[in-house]
Amino acid sequence: MALIIIGGSLLAVIAIVATAYQGMVKDFENLLTQRQILEAERTSDRVNQKLQLRLNALSALAGQLASENRLPSPADLEEALGRQTNLRDLLPGGLLVFDEEARAVAENIYVPDRIGTQYLDRPHFQEALRHRRPIVSKPIIGRTTGIPLLSFLAPIETDEQDLLGFVGGILDLGETSLLSEHDQTGLRNSESIEIIIDTENFLYVDYGQGSKRIRPLPPPGADPLTDAALSGITFGQVENRQGQTLIYAINHLQRLGWIFVRAVPYDQATTPARQSFIRFSGISLLIALILALFSYVLVRYTMSPLDRMTMRIQRMAEKPESAMRLRVTGTPELKSLAIAFNRLLEERDNLAKLKDHFMSSVSHELRTPLTSMSGALKLLSSGTLGPLNNKSQEMANLALRNGERLQLLISDLLDFNKLSDGSLKVRIKSEALEPILDAAIADNVAMAAEHGVQLESEASVPVKLLCDKHRMRQILDNFISNAIKYSPQGGIVKITAERRSPERVRITVSDQGSGVPDSFADSVFKRFAQAETGTARSVKGTGLGLAISDELARLMRGAVGYYNDRGAHFWVDVPVSRDTGSTGEQINEST
Repeated sequence: MALIIIGGSLLAVIAIVATAYQGMVKDFENLLTQRQILEAERTSDRVNQKLQLRLNALSALAGQLASENRLPSPADLEEALGRQTNLRDLLPGGLLVFDEEARAVAENIYVPDRIGTQYLDRPHFQEALRHRRPIVSKPIIGRTTGIPLLSFLAPIETDEQDLLGFVGGILDLGETSLLSEHDQTGLRNSESIEIIIDTENFLYVDYGQGSKRIRPLPPPGADPLTDAALSGITFGQVENRQGQTLIYAINHLQRLGWIFVRAVPYDQATTPARQSFIRFSGISLLIALILALFSYVLVRYTMSPLDRMTMRIQRMAEKPESAMRLRVTGTPELKSLAIAFNRLLEERDNLAKLKDHFMSSVSHELRTPLTSMSGALKLLSSGTLGPLNNKSQEMANLALRNGERLQLLISDLLDFNKLSDGSLKVRIKSEALEPILDAAIADNVAMAAEHGVQLESEASVPVKLLCDKHRMRQILDNFISNAIKYSPQGGIVKITAERRSPERVRITVSDQGSGVPDSFADSVFKRFAQAETGTARSVKGTGLGLAISDELARLMRGAVGYYNDRGAHFWVDVPVSRDTGSTGEQINEST
């Protein structure tokens, strides 16, 4: 009981601690996921603000160039572009002016063959012509430079909303990062991963730690984090190629067709949870140990009388004759247990006395009429009352044999009390095996015929046994009658004998029934025990036959047992007579 309480306390603490740990890990995981979602949104917003800042600056320049309701000359335009120092810092890839047909007419950085080139085939120029508003292109490859870049456009319009042209700026993505230096420093000082993916051109615009190098995306399956970002799932967990689990979140910037990815190792969620768990579990285990120790002492003090009572009950079970009443002491529960056990013991003693009295009374009452019946049958069988025909003589002889057998069984019931008190005697002599088996089969043929069962013998062992012939017959009759009762209609009951060793012969009675149920295995040779076979055939008996057989075999220095193998096989091992010519008699008493 103490161990149960201690074990239960520890299991409860372990369950609570494990649940708390799982809860903490889940909370930290959710918190970290939300943080990555917010960081991805913040990064997207900052990049969007930087794009808008550049568009606003270009719009201001476009307003200045439209002051005379016409585009200035290329020389004046280049001079105006040269004065835009702040705008040059925002768009270091170059500033350009286009006429209303999207043809480049001025630039602040010379690029061969760019002046005079028409860009009306570019989608962002077409959109600018349609909507007449500042726009930024999605990442494109420069026509003359061949490098990834962003193109910013702002329309140049008169006060009457007539389109004069466009002022544009170029941002070289290979040279300029849209992430701030603060973001880049933060990335270098943590295990966070930040990626910017261009879904139009399938490029990495930025891949963590402030990298500005544009490079193509790897093939599918090469980078699980990139694959997860492109799957459309906005947040979750992914395992990279190094086996490390990452918590990631993504955010889309539609105007550029970019995906911003933020990811951190899963350990950042489990590490603080593990630290909290260690502290919590340490305190919990200390409290549990104190409670368990207190419970153990209390339980031992309370239950020690129960242990003493249990030991006494075990001794009573092993040696029923040493049964003693329990003392009614201790807690109310223990007193109630002692009273109940004492009452049970009284009922057991009364029942044992009732059984003994019943068997003794019934046996004596049956003996008198059976003696008269046997006498009458002897007169008929001997021919004293007149000759009988062959059939009648056979039936009279059979009735006489079974009457004598019944008298022997009644005597066995009377002897049962002697077995109980250890005073039964057996007379062991050297007896031939075959006559015993033949007589056992002959006396059970009628019973077998009534049940539709056939008896067979396969005993060809020419030996003599050291046994009490009458008691040996009693054992075999018990085995054969049980086999007949539990055999199916048309079944065969077989009696075999074989030498198990130079000193012993085993006689086995086998049937073709369902065998002894497993639930009855421990009670087969106990007194007043009968198995429930579930058959519709009536199986009657006192439940004493196998118990008596067991004790008789012991008195003859033999043993009984059984096994199941497509039916029940009951066997008895009997000592072999070493001197086949010996007629000496040995008397054994039961103990």
